[in-house]
Amino acid sequence: MLLMATVSTLASAAYDRNQAVPVEKVVYGQVESIKHVTQTQLVEDRNLGWKTFGGALIGGVVGHQFGGGSGQDVATVLGALLGGAAANQYGNSTRTLEYKLIEMMINLDDGTQVMVIQDLDPGMSFVAGDEVRVVYLKGYVRVDIAM
Repeated sequence: MLLMATVSTLASAAYDRNQAVPVEKVVYGQVESIKHVTQTQLVEDRNLGWKTFGGALIGGVVGHQFGGGSGQDVATVLGALLGGAAANQYGNSTRTLEYKLIEMMINLDDGTQVMVIQDLDPGMSFVAGDEVRVVYLKGYVRVDIAM
């Protein structure tokens, strides 16, 4: 039997609700097995430079409120340095996203098998033995309950 692995879009479908999309083909089959999978992805904040600049700007404004004459200038510079350093240290927001996926082995009506990994849709649960349709769209595959 032919085994083909296909990963669908992780976060969401590549189209919006009520939007027509071209379908390459639709095939029908039966779910043989299901495995729930969790995937984590590290996401780094790419706005770190702007946060550092903003922290320096706010720190400079606060520092400018203290002292007078050259003391005020020193307080402004010191506030800008401290604000920029604080924003750089605490503004680094690296976080992880967790995707809940479902891996399905599907026996197609033509006798072949496909494995599809797609995002878990709480509104559409699958169990072994379900009749499904495999929808091939441009660039990805989506499995739905057959209607």
